Amino acid sequence: MKNYRPAKKHINVSVGESVRIVRELQELSQNNLAQLAGIPQSTISAIENDRVNLGVERAKILARVLNCHPAVLVYPGWQMDHESAALLFIHSEAKPLELG
Repeated sequence: MKNYRPAKKHINVSVGESVRIVRELQELSQNNLAQLAGIPQSTISAIENDRVNLGVERAKILARVLNCHPAVLVYPGWQMDHESAALLFIHSEAKPLELG
């Protein structure tokens, strides 16, 4: 593993694009997601096209339906180095982080 190098980020993904990507990975249509989340399909479309802000409450709802952490949707390009992640884990006493 001497030659290990972290992958370089090649594209930037917006919040809306992250919602669309995760939705498509779950093989859900916008209509399916709207029904499961109780959010109008037009709002899902507006979020995915970055015309409407996702917001913390909608991020929590969509994350629950999409089986991911809200931070995956809200901070799609955020990266943390391994040392910082380990310190965060230690300081949190192994409790999951919550948004909002």
